[in-house]
Amino acid sequence: MNEKDLLGGRAMRHLVRFRSKLQRQVTELVEQQAAISEVLRAVANSPHDLQPIFDTILINATRLCQATLGGLLLFEEKDFRIVARRGPPNPVYAERWPLGLVHPIHEGGDPLAQLIESGSPVHIADLAAHEAYLRRDPLVVALVELADVRTCLFVPLLKDDELIGALGINREQVQPFTDRQINLVTDFAAQTTIALESTRRERQYREAQMALAHANRIATIGQLTASIAHELKQPLAAVVIDGGGALRWLARQPPDLDEARSSVERIIKHADRATHIIGGLRDLTKQNAPRAEVVDLNEAIVEVIALTYSEAVKTGVTVSTRLAPQLPRVQGDRVQLQQVMLNLIVNAIQAMSGSGGGARELQISIDAVPSEGGVRVGVRDTGPGLSPESLSRLFEPFYTTKPEGMGMGLSICRSIIEAHGGRLWAIPCEPQGALFQFTIPAARADGS
Repeated sequence: MNEKDLLGGRAMRHLVRFRSKLQRQVTELVEQQAAISEVLRAVANSPHDLQPIFDTILINATRLCQATLGGLLLFEEKDFRIVARRGPPNPVYAERWPLGLVHPIHEGGDPLAQLIESGSPVHIADLAAHEAYLRRDPLVVALVELADVRTCLFVPLLKDDELIGALGINREQVQPFTDRQINLVTDFAAQTTIALESTRRERQYREAQMALAHANRIATIGQLTASIAHELKQPLAAVVIDGGGALRWLARQPPDLDEARSSVERIIKHADRATHIIGGLRDLTKQNAPRAEVVDLNEAIVEVIALTYSEAVKTGVTVSTRLAPQLPRVQGDRVQLQQVMLNLIVNAIQAMSGSGGGARELQISIDAVPSEGGVRVGVRDTGPGLSPESLSRLFEPFYTTKPEGMGMGLSICRSIIEAHGGRLWAIPCEPQGALFQFTIPAARADGS
């Protein structure tokens, strides 16, 4: 074989190796992008639950490096909290390596302490030969002797150079990670951090909205305190009266058991009414995460009308209702939808309280709207109505026509309705008054 053939053969081998390397790198990049896509999908599918997101991040990080063990840790002041782990599919591993706080030891080369100090990946080829294990560092001893880890890689999760967590990728055998694998996981961690930060901000925004909505609900109920007390006073007074009557019927000679039984039945009825009012108040004052359930709007709105009825009577407002007998159920958070009705009814009563001697009428209607595939609720008053300026700004945050109003009630109501897939709007009425309406899509047959 001449020199030309040798050079040609060598060039061909270099070309084959280059092509193989290029194909491997393309495959790794495709796998990395697929892993990021899975994380983003988990973020989109789990707006209220972080655990599926944590698990997806860890599964894909270990898969990128062909690793068998791993953990996702979030940094909390000076410690790490394990929020997800991956290991052999048996309960022994979970018992050996539980979720919870991990305390880095800054003396003795603890790998997590190194991560905190350097902000860079920490790669240990053989933990059993590492100085931290020889010095019996608790974390490293636990990794080696309890979790059966020999090779480990800790990659930081950084936001604007601030440590927010770490990905721990581990192997049961002494099998160091390649530079290429470390770079892949480091890039994956950077993109994961962006997704986590987006999720964190969304949760903060949602929690702030919930807190504001809760405060608005409490403030509205506070305005109704006297009316609610009156609503409770009536059934409690009736219980006392019927209780005394039952005792008198029983004291007769002979006792009139039929009359006594009737008195006791009325006591139970009045007590049930008081319990119903208290239960509705308790639900409205709780600050719980949004809960999706099938809601009977007729029933939910009747409960709110009962809470506000005495306030309407005190203000001289006549309340009329038109409920739909065959109303489709809706899917949503019952308390949030009741909050919308509470705001709209109280606003209507207050709007009419300052009006002149005209009729003060509050009309509440509920209709099925087959054309829109849902339910429409209306709250109409005979107050002074809406000016063109107020109509255009009515649902803006902090805009209010009340001297002591915060201007958040209607803005929160619109957010709640839109979150349920509906819409909320207002129109002026002739010759006076305003009509607020909102729609909610009907729940599908499968309850979604």
